[in-house]
Amino acid sequence: MDRALIVLPARLHSTRLPRKLLRVVAGKTVLHHTYLAACQCPLTQFDDHGQATNVIVAVDDQEVADQVEQFGGRWVMTSPLCPSGTDRIAEVAARFPDIDTFINVQGDEPELDPNAILAVGKLLLDHPDADMATAGTPITDAAALGDPGIVKIVLADYQEIVADRQADSANPSATLWPQGQGRAVYFSRACVPHDRQGPAERLLDHQPPLYWHHLGLYAYRREFLKWFSQSPTGSLEATEKLEQLRAIEAGKRILVARVGPAQPGIDTEADLERFRHRAEG
Repeated sequence: MDRALIVLPARLHSTRLPRKLLRVVAGKTVLHHTYLAACQCPLTQFDDHGQATNVIVAVDDQEVADQVEQFGGRWVMTSPLCPSGTDRIAEVAARFPDIDTFINVQGDEPELDPNAILAVGKLLLDHPDADMATAGTPITDAAALGDPGIVKIVLADYQEIVADRQADSANPSATLWPQGQGRAVYFSRACVPHDRQGPAERLLDHQPPLYWHHLGLYAYRREFLKWFSQSPTGSLEATEKLEQLRAIEAGKRILVARVGPAQPGIDTEADLERFRHRAEG
């Protein structure tokens, strides 16, 4: 398998919860917890001293860089003016010309399943016709359908991957979820697809699943990142405030790996306290 670089964009001054990446839970910062999760991904490679050689934190402030050094990670400084995490990854890609695949693990995802990182990275590595890959999990809660904070994916060409499921069954350390993949047609904060014949809740048990929760985990090719960083915001992206719609509007091919349900990232003080309860409880 080709080498992929796992990058954690780490912006210090987040809007909703400033300095959240440096908040300490169970003796480690949120960023450190996320870094450790990334290091557990089977794609991660290590040197003779046990340091991850293909996991790097893209920082925008020296204070964050100092924290990364304290827990033994690698970092690169990126511009504080980057408008998105994808743009920050594009800056990193320009410094690693020998690598073609970059996996975006958001720094505020301390409970991210390392096998989800593997699923997204492997999907792009195994499909050279795709521009990027991301992750989704079936929606099973009716309340989630109407929640604009839960981004939905409309999938086409969905298929279960039986061979992967058998491989997982033979590997007790792997996360056991039904494997599958599809192609993203659209992303929305609204309940899509719309069920004209009745309330959408009646289709929550549909097989294959119709309603998907998008998880903010991405893998990109170098050329896609270059294109993205040089392209203007699209009208769909501006309307929904979802940067992946820039790629959809331009006709880019986005594959989606089916992963298990995920704990939410840290966006608010309440999110942080719930994580603290799980980590310290």
